[in-house]
Amino acid sequence: MKPIISASECASELAGPRPPVLLDVRWQLGGPHGRPDYEAGHIPGAVFVDLDAELAGPAGSGGRHPLPGPEEFGAAMRRAGVRRDGPVVVYDGGQGWAAARAWWLLRWAGHSDVRVLDGGLAAWTGELSKETPDPAGGDFVPAPGALPLLDADGAAALARSGVLLDARAAERYRGDVEPIDRVGGHIPGAVSAPTGENVDADGRFLSAECLAARFAGLGVDGETAEVGVYCGSGVSGAQQVLALELAGHRAALYAGSWSHWSADESRPVATGPDPSQSLSREGRPDRP
Repeated sequence: MKPIISASECASELAGPRPPVLLDVRWQLGGPHGRPDYEAGHIPGAVFVDLDAELAGPAGSGGRHPLPGPEEFGAAMRRAGVRRDGPVVVYDGGQGWAAARAWWLLRWAGHSDVRVLDGGLAAWTGELSKETPDPAGGDFVPAPGALPLLDADGAAALARSGVLLDARAAERYRGDVEPIDRVGGHIPGAVSAPTGENVDADGRFLSAECLAARFAGLGVDGETAEVGVYCGSGVSGAQQVLALELAGHRAALYAGSWSHWSADESRPVATGPDPSQSLSREGRPDRP
């Protein structure tokens, strides 16, 4: 199943005999809470999902947005009306980051019929509602493991054996700036692949052909054995996993991402645009 749906397709399905559950996951990194925007107007029938509280566990040793516990995540999805055999459409304000986080979590937890509204709420041309729905309880019970997941050691190994994509802005990858985490830079051997290059000016995903060409230029092609993605805290990286799926590649997500990696001072940090030329904190080459 294609992981995205257009606004016109979504409107048609909502009017059909098997309407999808709608999840509104508006969220901004470091920005205001998405609930007021939801209350000001959302797609009729959509249920607000709080990324920080329901799509992530408490920040700490696992990073800024560690995966939620399966029981807590399942309870949140059932409250939103998610059923194990019913379609789900997720949207956000247009970046695709938060919606993709919900998409990835549901897919990872075993739900097979989940799509992201391409272009987010900005692509929706129908009426908006201020009414908060009271959905019938769902029956979805997570069965984690349906999508590949990386830990820190797995990400480090994949950077050597396959292709590990860093989904953050290029200046954070290089270590020029780091506005959030303890230190700037990237995992040694990772390739810079900012998520903004997966979408057009309207926030819609590029065509499968364009995405395939983009990722091929980054070393991801039919010959690549393994592909992994990380970002700052496992949110924007999910958008990259989705883009890779559109391009025909199955990628693993390092959910802890840079917020987890950089919190441990014993882990090496590379800086600069070329991993093969970067130096670790100890001043030794990251690669022979």
